[in-house]
Amino acid sequence: METGLKDSSRMPEGSSPRRTPQNVPYQDLPHLVNPDGQYLFCRYWKPAGTPKALVFVSHGAGEHCGRYAELAQMLVGLDLLVFAHDHVGHGQSEGERMVVSDFHVFVRDVLQHVDTVQKDHPGLPVFLLGHSMGGAIAILTAVERPGHFSGMVLISPLVLTNPESATTFKVLAARVLNLILPNLSLGPIDSSVLSRNKTEVALYDADPLICRAGLKVCFGTQLLNAVSRVERAMPRLTAPLLLLQGSADRLCDSRGAHLLQEQEQDTEGERQIYEGAYHVLHKELPEVTSSVFQEISTWLSQRVGAAGARCPP
Repeated sequence: METGLKDSSRMPEGSSPRRTPQNVPYQDLPHLVNPDGQYLFCRYWKPAGTPKALVFVSHGAGEHCGRYAELAQMLVGLDLLVFAHDHVGHGQSEGERMVVSDFHVFVRDVLQHVDTVQKDHPGLPVFLLGHSMGGAIAILTAVERPGHFSGMVLISPLVLTNPESATTFKVLAARVLNLILPNLSLGPIDSSVLSRNKTEVALYDADPLICRAGLKVCFGTQLLNAVSRVERAMPRLTAPLLLLQGSADRLCDSRGAHLLQEQEQDTEGERQIYEGAYHVLHKELPEVTSSVFQEISTWLSQRVGAAGARCPP
């Protein structure tokens, strides 16, 4: 069951309630307010009993956290409390669509949300799960607080952009155009490169919360900044890691997965490459997605048990 607590901030008397980009009052939705005063829509999936650990899910560029409901429900079945929010400029959160002043804003907001949930569940181990751009956010979040996170699951993380993709060309063009045309649209993400599962591609195309405004020059520049920051951060990454990558990913270069594992200092780091699979492995062909779910379930179960054994009663 999906539940959540609303933020306790008060509005001035007589003022109109803040609303999502879809015109829903935030007072009716679980949300938090970040340090910039922006309202972020949150989701919480809670087990029926006492949770054994916490998992924050970080979604990718242009999408929203609701697309991780099936994965979250699987984790709830392991007695894990799963939580997430739509990043600034995404889904039901405030902010100009797919625009952020600095990539670190995403990291800062994740840490704020983690701290908020941990106050209600002290002593529980906390894990990060990130996909694509959300993978870069997870990496930078883990490096920001060494030793704080008990492990991390990365699905097709943004470590390297694929040099042969049209999206990469657009992102590189952003570096040239950012100073003169920061709001120029470089076009939307090509949904056909996300998954070989045509049903999932159709669902993506029909999802009203997906950003279709196109990749702006200024956001492309922030993605380039993220890649540079991840490269510098990798030698300091010590959290246990499960890395899942498709060999035919045309958005995030699969070589990034190899580079990440080479830099991974924890001997318990694991990597699984899915031959021929595209970018969104948790919404790929059934045999791939089933394997991805099983890998995540097994790895997290083992890590939760190990982390729980280290936690004081």
